[in-house]
Amino acid sequence: MGNEIMFAILAVFIIGSALMCVTTTRIMRAATFMLFVLFGVAGIYFLLDYTFLGAAQISVYAGGVTMIYVFAIQLVSKRTLQGLEERVKSSKMIVGGLAAFAGLVVVSLILLKTGFYTQALPNVEVPMKEIGTALVGSDKYQYVLPFELISVFLLACIIGGLVVARKEEKDV
Repeated sequence: MGNEIMFAILAVFIIGSALMCVTTTRIMRAATFMLFVLFGVAGIYFLLDYTFLGAAQISVYAGGVTMIYVFAIQLVSKRTLQGLEERVKSSKMIVGGLAAFAGLVVVSLILLKTGFYTQALPNVEVPMKEIGTALVGSDKYQYVLPFELISVFLLACIIGGLVVARKEEKDV
């Protein structure tokens, strides 16, 4: 009973923080709310007794959000950080809301068509060693190659962000 109550608290915390993250107009607040979402997900890992995944969630994503803070400060103008820029137009918000609703409808229809909700899931607990082997193994259906590709992609994003942020000196 206590686990269900704690899960409900974490779920409300995650959903509330996620909504605040996408609705706020200030980039630093959005990054902070995203950090709260990631801490809530780590809380769910701890609730499931996956302490390694919870600790990895906190350490990896806390560092990632720190990088977001750095890029937000470097790439965004001072007026935007202070909230002095023009707000998003309501027509863009309506179009974005309709696109999000359309995505929700498509995903719901796919889940209903495949029978995902009607399948009975076995009550089997997967040991942490098996999860770790699946994440960093190189056999079939293991994920070391996607991890490496994502790390190269993130490195390219960091380099691209630094190139964009670098100010060109004008010769006078």
